Amino acid sequence: MVDRRQFIAAASAIASGLVAPRLAAGADQRVLRFVPHADLAVVDPHWNNAYVTRNHGYLCYDTLFGQDAALRPQPQMVEGVSVEDDGKRWTLTLRAGLKFHDGTPVLARDCVASLKRWAARDDFGKSLFQVTDELSATSDRVLVFRLKRPYPMLPLALGKTGLMMAAIMPERLATADATKPLTEVVGSGPYRYKADERVAGDRVVYERFADYQPRSGGTAEGTAGPKVTHFDRIEWRVLPDASTTSAALQTGEVHWWELPSADMLPLLRRGRGVKVDTLDPLGYMASLRINHAQGPTANAAVRRALVRALAQKDIVMGMMGTDPSLWKDGVGYFTPDTPLANDAGLDAVTAPVDEAAAKRLLSAAGYGGEPFALIVPQDVQINASASAVVADQLKKAGVTVDYVTTDWSTLLQRRARKEPAGQGGWGGYVVLNSGGDLLNPFVHAALRGNAIALNGWCDSPAIEALREEWFAAPRAEDQAAVARRLQQQAFQDVPYIPLGQVAQLTALRSDLSGMIKGVPVFWNIRRG
Repeated sequence: MVDRRQFIAAASAIASGLVAPRLAAGADQRVLRFVPHADLAVVDPHWNNAYVTRNHGYLCYDTLFGQDAALRPQPQMVEGVSVEDDGKRWTLTLRAGLKFHDGTPVLARDCVASLKRWAARDDFGKSLFQVTDELSATSDRVLVFRLKRPYPMLPLALGKTGLMMAAIMPERLATADATKPLTEVVGSGPYRYKADERVAGDRVVYERFADYQPRSGGTAEGTAGPKVTHFDRIEWRVLPDASTTSAALQTGEVHWWELPSADMLPLLRRGRGVKVDTLDPLGYMASLRINHAQGPTANAAVRRALVRALAQKDIVMGMMGTDPSLWKDGVGYFTPDTPLANDAGLDAVTAPVDEAAAKRLLSAAGYGGEPFALIVPQDVQINASASAVVADQLKKAGVTVDYVTTDWSTLLQRRARKEPAGQGGWGGYVVLNSGGDLLNPFVHAALRGNAIALNGWCDSPAIEALREEWFAAPRAEDQAAVARRLQQQAFQDVPYIPLGQVAQLTALRSDLSGMIKGVPVFWNIRRG
C-alpha cells in the first residue's frame, strides 16, 4: 500500500533571473530579518556539518532530545523514556499530536528511518549504532533501542546540537537515495521552509508552522524546552559586505546579524537601537584543517613544522582585534576552561614563533617547496581574516602558499574532494567550531584518526586507541588523564592545527528580547 504522504507535495522551484527586492525599512512587526554568516548551500541536515545547514535545520526540523544551557540532554519530541535490561533496552515514547509540515502525523517509523539515515553520516551516530542490535517502531508512538551493551550517552547522541543534528523527517524522505542530499524540506519544526521564495545568494524564507506544538513545561534554553515562536515569518538575508550589513542593522532594515565583523563592533556598540551580545558563551574554536591524503601535509613532520610556524595570538587578533577579552591564545585540542582542557604538548603553540627554526624543521621534514593550497571563503569575513594571517605566517616560514579565494558554498563542496589540489582538491582551510563541539571525545568529531571522520582524513591508530580508552575510563579524573595523553598524541599526528579561541558575538536591534544563548534559534525571541 502506498503511503498517502507521498501525494502531498512540498516541491516548488524558482525561476532564474529573479531580481532581489530592496530591503524594506519599517519592517512588519511579525517579520524577523536575520543575516546569517553564510548563504545556505545545503538544506539537508543529515548531509553536511556546516553550521548554516544546522541552523536552518533547527528552524524546520525537531529532534527527539535537545540540549539545555548546561549542554545536558533533555526530552524534546519524546514524552517519556524508560531504560531496562541493565541499560541495554531504551524505550522512547513520542509526544501526542506531533505533525509534519505536510500535515501528516509524526510516527515512530519516521523516527527509526531518520535516525538510521543520520547515523550513516554522523560520527556520534555511527558510534551509537555500532552498539545497537536493533532499532524498531513497536507502535505509532513508541520506538525501542536494543543495545549490545549499555550506552548512557544515547540521549546526548540524539539531541546534540553540534555538527549534524539527528533531525526527524518523514520515512519516505529518510529512505530516499542516501548518496544524494535531499532537496525537499519536510520537517516538524516550528517553521516551514519556503522553497518558492528562495533566491540563492540573496534570501532564504521561513513561515511559522501553525500546527507546531511546543512541549509544555520547562525552560526554553539551548535547543531544549518549549519552542514558542513570536514571528510569523523569518527572512534570512545574505549580505556578505560588512559595511552594508552594519548600515542595514542600524537603520532597522535587518534585525539580527549573526556574526558581525570585528572592525564593525565599535560602530555597532555606539549605534542607537543596536546591541552587541554574546551568542555562545563557549565561543568559537578556530582551526586550520589540513589534508592528510594529498600534498605536503600528508607528511606528519611537515604538519608538525606548520604548527611551529603559526602564532595563535596574531591569528585571533586578526579575527577579533586587540581587545584581549575577545580572544584566547595558547589553546590546545579541547575548549579552554572546560574539564578536559590541559597543557600537554602546548609548548608547540605557546613557544615564540621562530621563522628560521620553522624553515629548518620543514627542510628536515623533506619539504621541497610544494604548493600548499589554502582555500579561503571571502564571503565569511572572520574566516577570511584568519586565513590572511595564516598565509602570511606560512610564507615567512618558507611554505609556498597557493591562496585560493572562493565562497563558503564552494569550499564546502571542494573540501570533500580527495584529488590533488591541482585537480580540484585542497591543502588546508580555516574553520570555526563552537566550543561545545570540542568538549570531549564524544562530540569532538575533528579529533579522530580513523581516516574517514570529517574532511582531512587523518589516519592515526594511536588517537583512535586513546579515544576508546577515554570512553572506558570509569572516573572523571581517569578521563582527564587520558585526555592529556590524547592531546599530546594529537600534537604529534596533527589531525588539524588549533589556532585559538574567539568570542562568538552577535548584534541585534535593541527592541528584540528573549534571544537564547548557544545555537542561533528563532523561538523565544520577540520584539518588545
